[in-house]
Amino acid sequence: MAFRDGPFDQLKVPLAWTAAVAVVVALIASILMILADRRIDGEGHSYGPVRAGFDAVVAPASGVLAAPVRWTGGATDYIKGYFFAVSENRRLRAQVAELEPWRDQAIALKNVNARYESLLGLRTEPPVAMATARSVSESRGPFVHARLLDAGTGKGIRIGNPVINEHGLVGRVVGVTGGVSRMLLVTDVASRIPVLVDRTDARALLTGDGSGNPRLEFVRGAGAVQAGDRVLTSGDGGGLPRGVPIGVVARGIDGSWRVKLFSDRGAIDYVRVMLFEDFGQLAEPAALDAPPLAGLSTAPAPDATQAASIRDAAARRAGATATPAPGATQ
Repeated sequence: MAFRDGPFDQLKVPLAWTAAVAVVVALIASILMILADRRIDGEGHSYGPVRAGFDAVVAPASGVLAAPVRWTGGATDYIKGYFFAVSENRRLRAQVAELEPWRDQAIALKNVNARYESLLGLRTEPPVAMATARSVSESRGPFVHARLLDAGTGKGIRIGNPVINEHGLVGRVVGVTGGVSRMLLVTDVASRIPVLVDRTDARALLTGDGSGNPRLEFVRGAGAVQAGDRVLTSGDGGGLPRGVPIGVVARGIDGSWRVKLFSDRGAIDYVRVMLFEDFGQLAEPAALDAPPLAGLSTAPAPDATQAASIRDAAARRAGATATPAPGATQ
C-alpha cells in the first residue's frame, strides 16, 4: 500500500505554519546553545545552572551517539592491523635484528663490570698491595699451563708474586718485563706450593700434574685430611702469604688426595697480582719499636763507663798475649 493510500493521504500542512514552526524551533535551539556556552553567569559563578542542566541532559545522548564512532574506529584499527600484519612483522624483525648486537654488548659489559666489582672487593689480612691485570691464554705443550698478563714491572710486579681471582689462588709470576708478565698456574707440572689444611692445620705440598685438580702430597699427620677440607696457602718459605684460599680436598679416582680449585668457579681472564715479596713488608716498623718489642729491632748503645771498661779489658788481654812466658827462647 502506497503512502497516498493511507490515513494521512488527505493531510495538508500550510506552508506558512511550517516555516513558522521551523523558525521557532531554530530560535529555541539557538537560545539553548547560547546559554549552554556561557562560562560565567551574572553572579560571577564559573559554571551556571543552565549550562549544568544542559550538560546533564546532553551527556548521555552524546555518549550514545559517540558509541558507533568508537566502534567504527576500533573495527578500522582491527582491519588495518590484520591487513598490515605482514609489514608490521617485517618492521619488528628488522628492529630486533638491529637491537641484538646492543643486547649482546650490554650483557658482556654487565659481566665485565661484575668481575671488576668482585676483584675490587678483595681484601687481605694483613693488607697487601695489588695490581689488576688481564690474562691471555698461552699454550706451549699438553702439560704446560701458563698465561700472559698485560702488566709488568711498571705496576710493581715481581717474580714470585701470587696471582688470584675473585675466588682464590690462580698461580704465581715466573717471568716479568716492563709491561708483560708470565703466570704459571697451580695446575702446571712445575708448580709446587706449600699449603695447610684449614681444619687440622696440617702441612702439605700442592703439586701440579697437568690435570685440572692438583695433587696433595707429603701430608703431615695421620688422619689430618678428609674430603671437604679447605686448603689454604701456609706461607712456609716466605714465597706466598698465609691464608690465601686454594680449594677443597677430594679423593681422586687413583686414590690420591686432590684439590678442587676455587679459581675454577669463574673465568681467569681478569686477575689481581699480589705485590708480595716477603713477610717483612707486612710488619709495621712502628709496632716493632713499641714495648715490649723495642729491644728486638735495635740494640741499645753502651754508655761511656761501659765503653771504657770494654777498652781496658781488651788492652789487658792484648798485653798478656804479647808478654813471653818465663824460660821461653827468644
